[in-house]
Amino acid sequence: LDAAKITKLAEDGKTITTVQGEELTPKVDGDKVTITDANGDTVNVVIADIDTSNGVVHVIDGVLQPKS
Repeated sequence: LDAAKITKLAEDGKTITTVQGEELTPKVDGDKVTITDANGDTVNVVIADIDTSNGVVHVIDGVLQPKS
């Protein structure tokens, strides 16, 4: 998902489902985007929309983990 789609999901109050079936919750506050994992840990998106040959990469400042 690119940043625009993630922002739209956050504005609509929707979550993102990972390949492993975990839920990630995006939130937008001004120009700050955060992602919260199933454990309640939150990371900040520090660089968005890096196009690669197999998708889009977003740099975050932490680790998202599956529910423990």
